[in-house]
Amino acid sequence: MYDQTNIFAKILRGEIPCKKVHENDHALAFHDISPQMPVHVLVIPKGPYTNLEEFNAGASLEEMGGFMRAVAETANLVGAAQSGYRLIANNGSDGHQEVPHFHVHILGGRPIMGGMIKAQD
Repeated sequence: MYDQTNIFAKILRGEIPCKKVHENDHALAFHDISPQMPVHVLVIPKGPYTNLEEFNAGASLEEMGGFMRAVAETANLVGAAQSGYRLIANNGSDGHQEVPHFHVHILGGRPIMGGMIKAQD
């Protein structure tokens, strides 16, 4: 069940401000409040999807396409597309998903060494 009180739902409703990077009909992209890299942007769908499974099962093809377009356009807007970036979608408690709203992290701005970024404790 989708939690309408989660921070991303509040951001989408305009109850909490964000440092917006990009927006289209299906997604909103904004800077992470605790960046782990020089570029750390979140892209969230505007629909009420808790995780990837809900997004896959409930989003229309138009929503999915609009979301993925927003991810690519955002990476370009923040300058990460030129040198490369990593996309991360944490899913569920074992995947370290902290906000129960499906989202993708765009990480870049410097080389990512070792293949993994340590999650904050």
